[in-house]
Amino acid sequence: MAHEPNERRNWTDEELDLIVADYFLMLQGEAIGKSYSKAEHSRLLRRHIDRSEGSIEFKHQNISAVLLKLGLPRIAGYMPAANYQKAIIPAIDRYLSSHPMALYPEKTVEGFAERQGLFVGTPPPLLAANPSRADIQRLIRKFNPVERDFRNRKLGRDGEELVFQYEHQRLTELDRPDLAKKVRWISEELGDGAGYDILSFDERGKERFLEVKTTVGADVTPFYITRNELSLAEERPDAFRLCRVFDFSASPRMFELIPPLRSFVHLSPLSYEASFS
Repeated sequence: MAHEPNERRNWTDEELDLIVADYFLMLQGEAIGKSYSKAEHSRLLRRHIDRSEGSIEFKHQNISAVLLKLGLPRIAGYMPAANYQKAIIPAIDRYLSSHPMALYPEKTVEGFAERQGLFVGTPPPLLAANPSRADIQRLIRKFNPVERDFRNRKLGRDGEELVFQYEHQRLTELDRPDLAKKVRWISEELGDGAGYDILSFDERGKERFLEVKTTVGADVTPFYITRNELSLAEERPDAFRLCRVFDFSASPRMFELIPPLRSFVHLSPLSYEASFS
């Protein structure tokens, strides 16, 4: 684990506000494809912050670590460094509270699903559950990435559209244009009650029930799965596939989860139905 270069004093709120704002400025540039120099940003910051270049870079890595927890994009060149000063949490809280659109970076790019390809890889490994610090837990509850993605209908629809297009292309490239024509966007046609979003096929014509979960965050960002979706995964493990689309606002990628889903993710009940009979 990386350690912060030795400093004689803690960062002040003013310094942290400046560096957090600078980080999001670079992030906004990446979202719209605008080139920038990290070294130049660091140089300009040091005009206002009396810190070493190494200390500034490490603080950028701290911000990356927090944004990873919040299901938000991070700057690729700043790998997450989790051993951060407690004061970075309220600094990020202050920025997001005053700049709520930073929580929805996909809205900075129009027509995203039509212009982007989709890289398909392998799912992340299932790790032992590791509770976060109390301060980061409070921040996550305030800017809940799972709830934010779940309620973001446009993001969900754009992700489904991207997978729908991908399935057409995949089957066409497999020399099965007949099957490509049969791919259906079920949630668009019939609503969300089917337990999956897209009906597709493998190259032999076997059905694939694709449930799409989309986030602007990393591959490890948590997500909601409904009881209906989980039931279908258990009833039809041969056909059900959970398609996790991530990093949507930068360079969309995807992996598939094949039932049993518990082999890939921790499943935790979050609510209960209250009835009178």
